Amino acid sequence: MSIKKLLLKSITGRPLRSLALLFICAIMSGAVYGGAVVWASLDNGISSLEKRLGADIIVVPKSAGEKTKLEEMLLQGTVGYFYMDKSVSDELDKIDGVEKQSSQYFLVSASSECCSAKVQIIGFDEDTDISVKPWLQNSYSKRLGQNEIIVGSKLTTKVGQIFKLYGVECKAVGKLESTGTGVDTAVYASSDTVKGLIRAAQSKGISVLSKQSPDDVISSVYIKVREGYDIDEVTAKINLDIDGVQAVRTRSMITGTADKLSVLSAGITILIAAVCILSAVIMLVVFTALANERKGEFALLRVIGFSRARLARQVLGEAFVICVIGALAGIAAASAAVFPFGALIEKKADLPMLSPGILSVTGYALIAFSAVCVTGPLASAYSAYRLSRIDTGRILREGDS
Repeated sequence: MSIKKLLLKSITGRPLRSLALLFICAIMSGAVYGGAVVWASLDNGISSLEKRLGADIIVVPKSAGEKTKLEEMLLQGTVGYFYMDKSVSDELDKIDGVEKQSSQYFLVSASSECCSAKVQIIGFDEDTDISVKPWLQNSYSKRLGQNEIIVGSKLTTKVGQIFKLYGVECKAVGKLESTGTGVDTAVYASSDTVKGLIRAAQSKGISVLSKQSPDDVISSVYIKVREGYDIDEVTAKINLDIDGVQAVRTRSMITGTADKLSVLSAGITILIAAVCILSAVIMLVVFTALANERKGEFALLRVIGFSRARLARQVLGEAFVICVIGALAGIAAASAAVFPFGALIEKKADLPMLSPGILSVTGYALIAFSAVCVTGPLASAYSAYRLSRIDTGRILREGDS
C-alpha cells in the first residue's frame, strides 16, 4: 500500500479524531487570519480618516456642541447641520499662524418625496479647499458644476444618475472610493449648489435657517497652520479671540479613536496568542495520546517492512494533511464572518473600518496557513519520534498477553 493511500485511510478511519483536529486547526487559522484582517481594517480606517481631514484645525459654532458631535458626523455618518456667521472667516484671517482656510456647508436631506434619500450633504469652496478636493481627485478631477454631486461609496446611486434633493435634480458625476468612515454615505457638492439646496428646502417650508440668507453663513472652517507655529497655541488663540466658535485640533479628534484602536488591537493580539498556544498544547496532547493508542498498529507496520523513517513520515504526513484542510476551512470561515459583516463590526467597535487590499489579505491568509501547518507537524514530531523508536517485539508480546 502506498504512503498516500495509507495516509488517507488512517485519517478517514478515525473520523472523530480527524474532525476534532480539523476543528482545532480551523479555530487557530481563523483566529490568526480573522484577527489580522479586522485589525488591518480598523488601522486602515484610522489612516483614511486622518488623510481625509487634511486640515490642522476645524472651527465650528459653539452651538454645535462638543467635538464628539463632529466626530460622529465624520466617523459614523450621523447626519447633522449647523451654521455660524460668515464673518468668522474674516476674523480667522487676523489670527497669527493661520496660513490657509476654507469654509464648508453642511445640510441634511429630508426623508420624503422631495429627496431620493436622507443623507449628509457637504458643500465646499473649490477655490480655497484644502481638505476635500485632493481626496476627491480620483473620483472627479474637474470642477463641479451647479447641481453636480459626488456620492459616497455606500450609496446606491451610480455615476450619471439623478439624485433628487429638495426637489432639485442633482447629477452624480463621480463616486468615491470606500474610506471606512461616515462620509461613505455622504454627498459632496460645490458651496453654490448647497446654498441653492438650502433655498430649495426653505421654499418647501423646511426651516434650515431662521432669518439669515445662505450667502451669510458657513458651517465649518478647515484651517492649515503656518509652518513653525504651534497648532495647539493657534487653536487656543482662536477659542480665546473669537466669540461663538469652537476650534478643535483634528489630531485630537482622532486621538480618542486611535486609543480605542490600541486597546482593541491589544485584545486581538492577546486572543490570537491565547488561541495559538491553546491549540498547540491540545495538538501536542492529542498526538501524544494517539502515539500510545497506535503502538500496536505501528508495530505491525514495522513487521511488514516499514522503516523507522517511513513511520515518522506517516505521522507527520497525517498531521500535515489535517492541518492543511483545517487551515483552509478556518480561513474560509473567517472570511465569511469578517467581510460580509464588516459594517456590523464597525458599528459595534464604534471605529471606522476599511478592508485591506487583496495582496494584504492574501498575505494574512498565508501567515495563518503557515502558522497552522508548522504548529501541527511540530506538535506531532514528538509522537513521530516515539513511534519510530518502538520495540516491535515487546509491543506485539504485550498485545498477545
